[in-house]
Amino acid sequence: MQLIEKLKEKNWFRNLVLFLSILGPGIITGSVDNDAGGITTYSVAGALYGYRLLWTLLPSFIILAVVQEMNARMGIVTGKGLADLIRENFGVKFTFFMFLTLIIADIGNTATEFAGVAGSMMVFGISKYLSIPFTAIIVWLLVVKGDYKISERIFLFFSFCLFSYVFSAILSKPDWHDIGATLIKPQIQFNTNYLSMVLGIIGTTIAPWMQFYMQSSVIEKRIKIEDYKYAFWDVIIGCIVTVVVAFFIIIACAATLHKNGIIITEAKDAAMSLKPFAGAFASELFAFGLFVASLFSAAILPIACSFYVCEAFGFEAGINKKINEAPEFYALFTFIISVSCLIILFPNAPLIAITIWTQVLNAIVLPLVLISMILLVNNKTIMGKYVNKPFQNIVCWITIILLVTLSALLVISPVKKAFL
Repeated sequence: MQLIEKLKEKNWFRNLVLFLSILGPGIITGSVDNDAGGITTYSVAGALYGYRLLWTLLPSFIILAVVQEMNARMGIVTGKGLADLIRENFGVKFTFFMFLTLIIADIGNTATEFAGVAGSMMVFGISKYLSIPFTAIIVWLLVVKGDYKISERIFLFFSFCLFSYVFSAILSKPDWHDIGATLIKPQIQFNTNYLSMVLGIIGTTIAPWMQFYMQSSVIEKRIKIEDYKYAFWDVIIGCIVTVVVAFFIIIACAATLHKNGIIITEAKDAAMSLKPFAGAFASELFAFGLFVASLFSAAILPIACSFYVCEAFGFEAGINKKINEAPEFYALFTFIISVSCLIILFPNAPLIAITIWTQVLNAIVLPLVLISMILLVNNKTIMGKYVNKPFQNIVCWITIILLVTLSALLVISPVKKAFL
């Protein structure tokens, strides 16, 4: 009996070590989902509707988990990135036009993240002309001079820092009874503004670049199929982190801004508006969370874009490679960082227009990426016995239809406002 117990303890310890070694891609990808755009959406939702939109985080979790699990499984089984699989199965022309759109969209996305950096640092009285160049240099050095293990540990630390929103929310002294009542019995409305906000929250869950980054990260970690269960739980934990952070952002803004009738348009406004109601420390914690999220995403987005473009067209790519081993990868990474910073540093840069057209491009590419994914993951030649189960396909197609519809609706509204 003692021998059996010792063996069990040994297996338990071995499984824990294996899990910790695999931990990373799912948590990082999920955490980056709470970028400047996501934080803004959650902040506005809390300020406008209080706790009434917290229920939307459940479908958001399901959507994120379903799609990210498919990416992890494809990467582990095939040993190839999503970009590589798309080129091999759908042709170079299709890949070229898809990725040209993605590059433009990712420059806009990265510019938005640097805008988040600038806004968060303004809360601490630091000019964007100092915060943006400094942040860009730190990001560049982290990727170019570091390696995958070091970068991943730093990114995991960034993920942990996002829990500053939990403390910010607690300092806001929310009404936990109201929160519980709202979750148990949601008060769903059917007016245009409410439904648009619901679409906005669920729509921030997924972006085209995330699918490429997730699959590439799994490959860089060289995870084997026998360790799939650990990768699966990494994805689930990442999705939980995403939803928990979003939950407390909404609570922080609902307990202070909504309660006092404060209207905001961006995450920076939320951080600054918290001060009179929850104190300076809560405001600074919120701003710190925005800075970490924006810095985090400003690093990951260019990495993801550079990775899948190089992968699609046969160039060497990866943080583990040196500059002379992957010149195209680092050149594209540097280009995206530089252009994004210049956009934000340019006086009176049209950030609203950039955000709108970035959304448009994301919405154009998102259906193509998701449909390509589900076709690939159900191809037995590629996936063997690891294709989707019928239930998974049902959930995936519902997810795709929902996300395509959400993306279209999210784009139509701001475009109409811009031109009418």
